[in-house]
Amino acid sequence: MGEAGEVGGPSKGGPLRVALLSYRSKPHCGGQGVYLRHLSRELVDLGHTVEVISGQPYPELDREEITLTKLPSLDLYRDEDPFRTPSLGEFRDWVDVLEFAHMKTGGFPEPLTFSLRALRLLKRRRRDFDVVHDNQVLGLGNLGISRLALPLVTSIHHPISVDRRIEIEAARGIKQKLGKLRWYGFVGMQAQVSRRIGPVLTVSESSKVDIVKDFKVDPRDIEILPLGVDTRIFHPRGERVPGRIVAMASADAPIKGVDVLLRAVAKVATERDVHVVVVSKPKQDGPTDRLVRELALGDRVRFVSGISDDELGELMASAEIAVVPSRYEGFSLPAVEHMASGTPLVASRAGALPEVVGDAGILVQPGDVEELAATLHRLHDSAEERARTGAAGLARVQERFAWPAVAQATVEHYRAAIAQQDYLRLAARADQARGK
Repeated sequence: MGEAGEVGGPSKGGPLRVALLSYRSKPHCGGQGVYLRHLSRELVDLGHTVEVISGQPYPELDREEITLTKLPSLDLYRDEDPFRTPSLGEFRDWVDVLEFAHMKTGGFPEPLTFSLRALRLLKRRRRDFDVVHDNQVLGLGNLGISRLALPLVTSIHHPISVDRRIEIEAARGIKQKLGKLRWYGFVGMQAQVSRRIGPVLTVSESSKVDIVKDFKVDPRDIEILPLGVDTRIFHPRGERVPGRIVAMASADAPIKGVDVLLRAVAKVATERDVHVVVVSKPKQDGPTDRLVRELALGDRVRFVSGISDDELGELMASAEIAVVPSRYEGFSLPAVEHMASGTPLVASRAGALPEVVGDAGILVQPGDVEELAATLHRLHDSAEERARTGAAGLARVQERFAWPAVAQATVEHYRAAIAQQDYLRLAARADQARGK
């Protein structure tokens, strides 16, 4: 790594060697995988070397120059076999044993166990990188990275304490509530690590407030850096399907509000020819699957998953109305992607959504089925309002949300972290020279 003051060194403008850490990187569902994919591409396009270090599910990456180093877990939550019991031959070391034991007692171990594996890898390869960027792992192993003299920058998209609060409120009965408390036990660890980790990047003022409130992080350590949108995929594409409403949200997560959307669509569908497409895969006989049957939505609702980028872009641009019905969002990439598609957006007045959407969409009270249904009804009947709202959203995206700008700003935070590490090293040498 370059020393402080070295001409062309990492802190002074030269190309960087970046390690991007992500404990799970699902490419199309969940903001962490989407963020990783786009940021890594733009960093390479700026001339930097990027190595993504990830657990399962692994990311899709857009440049051959990006190295993907797979740091496998036991993959205990794979879609086709969740909460599985591995064969004895799959256990490689004590971290695997810890991961399985943690899962069997009702916890979610991946942030902790990934951080321990990542620290072990970085100890062997600490001279290969100029900076490490943690994509919301926040495991105890991350606290050891600074002892390797590796500068660390951390992204917290929003504190998972918010998800925990909403899930516990939605739980039925004391047994389910206790189960949720155990599952989200890792949140205490993340709060502890975030207070000690150094510079934090987050995506909105709303997320910053929540990180300060829930994780007790010093606000002076947090910088706001909004996310971008890939306009090669998300852009207007011509004709729209009459009556189509599209949402991209995890179907069975209460925080995402898919239940509210389905109830609202069921009301509108009694008077208008509407249907909804949700980009997600609900669990068979899970809460969303049961709600669809209860509402007798039939062919009024369709769930899609596993589609290509271009198919996703086409779907989002085919809608007459887009909805983000979440009870909370730290940022919401789907909201920006809907707006980039020129689709009129209806979003909850929750978390960072008002900040992201501004006056370029229609905001409704989170969880209010009646207000959402009335808004969908009105938009369905007014082509003029749909055109006006869609155009406003597209203009807002073009003005504010671009991945190249996000990557360039992120690099400046990398350089600041490297410079700080350089000064700490020089100060330590000075102390040694003085005999301290």
